[in-house]
Amino acid sequence: MNGITRWDPFQELQSWGERMSRLMGADRPSARRGSEDEALTYGTWTPPVDIVEGKDRIQLKVELPGFKEDQVNLTVEDGLLTIRGERKFNRESHEENYHRIERSYGTFVRSFTLPNSVEQSRIQAAFADGILSVDMPKREETKPKQIPITARNAEAGTGSAKKDIDVRRT
Repeated sequence: MNGITRWDPFQELQSWGERMSRLMGADRPSARRGSEDEALTYGTWTPPVDIVEGKDRIQLKVELPGFKEDQVNLTVEDGLLTIRGERKFNRESHEENYHRIERSYGTFVRSFTLPNSVEQSRIQAAFADGILSVDMPKREETKPKQIPITARNAEAGTGSAKKDIDVRRT
């Protein structure tokens, strides 16, 4: 090669991130490294969420395998729904040597701004099979309403259809 090195911006960002982690003390045993291209980290993680809107409600489902309902905190304040929890790494003994740790550990926080259509005082949550389901009913005034259309009798003083059309065009 003639002294030209190909610049990889992603490698540079990763290297910079590793230097910052070491500077901030994140290179302790809880943030061990596997192979050179594979970082095993602990700390903040994000559980996946599905949000589905129906005619009467919005439903949020959070995937939290291994959690129990008392390990999750759900709050609503000023139109913001916040879900918090922590998955702790429990090491049975110090004699074990872990070869790979792929599950995420540490705290998580997910916040969602609620639309004005949600009746915040009626939000309910249930936990089953590692799924947190948050049911958010819509306010009555924001639900779609069917408006009945009635026929007008032209002879009852409402005017003719042609006259109504002319009035609308002016």
